[in-house]
Amino acid sequence: MAGRTRPRDEEAEPDPGAGTMLRPEAAILADETLIPRTNLVRPPPNRFTHELAVDEPYRLDRRERAGEPDGVLSAGTRVAVLVEDGERCRVVDGSGLYVEVRRTSLRELAK
Repeated sequence: MAGRTRPRDEEAEPDPGAGTMLRPEAAILADETLIPRTNLVRPPPNRFTHELAVDEPYRLDRRERAGEPDGVLSAGTRVAVLVEDGERCRVVDGSGLYVEVRRTSLRELAK
């Protein structure tokens, strides 16, 4: 508005620390946090054949098998079935994660 003066606090000197970016301390993650190359498909698919009907735990292809799953694909995740083997299937999701799931956890997408 015309004729108004600035409040005194707006006339203060700029903060010398303004614009400084603080970064966390760098840390090196353990090898177990990496996804093995055998569990990645590049580029990831852009067409899918099925979706998961239920949350499905998976394990990555590692030499040592842990008791706990490495992760869970959520119900509704769209996947492309690449290998069918009895009660199990190898699928890849939209991020390129290639894992084995139970065939009964899959629902075929409409064509």
